[in-house]
Amino acid sequence: MKSEIQSLVEKGEMLPLMEEFYTIQGEGYHKGTAAYFIRVGGCDVGCHWCDVKESWNADLHPPTETTKIVENAKKYSDTIVITGGEPLTWDMTALTTQLKAEGMQVHIETSGAYKLTGIWDWICLSPKKMKLPTEEVYAKANELKVIIYNKDDFRFAEEQAAKVNGDCILYMQPEWSKRDKVIPEIVDYVMKHPKWKVSLQTHKYLNIP
Repeated sequence: MKSEIQSLVEKGEMLPLMEEFYTIQGEGYHKGTAAYFIRVGGCDVGCHWCDVKESWNADLHPPTETTKIVENAKKYSDTIVITGGEPLTWDMTALTTQLKAEGMQVHIETSGAYKLTGIWDWICLSPKKMKLPTEEVYAKANELKVIIYNKDDFRFAEEQAAKVNGDCILYMQPEWSKRDKVIPEIVDYVMKHPKWKVSLQTHKYLNIP
């Protein structure tokens, strides 16, 4: 039975579901939009400032049939955000095909470190220095969101911006625990380099998930 489940997970027909919830998208281009979030467990990118470290170990989260995830999601919203963990750890084809068949707008938040699978209406690429994105995801990203934790992240942001496609919207977002220090630096930087926009984790200010 366990090997059968493992085989379904490897095909993406079951996924380690950490949590799912209906809320307001707090970050980036779609901030302020009501959306249903599907958080998939499993990530080995290892950002020290990650605010959902409990998502890293996929074994802690129950393998759940994608059909059940979709049934639940469609009760709440037409906009679905798949996040993690790192959702591209898994094959997203089965989940996104079913969501699209229900007429959903399907978004992903990803570091882009793994092969891009699935059908997406919006790809938010948030690259990490420890494990850089694939060429394919740079070419297809709709928005680039770089987390600013220290001064070197501005250099990294420009390096990443040089790799994405010309239509990709560029965001700098303060790392939450350093926000008081880095927000003035980001504001100053964006005013000097207006191709960038500022993204804030507005859901944290609104005190919602």
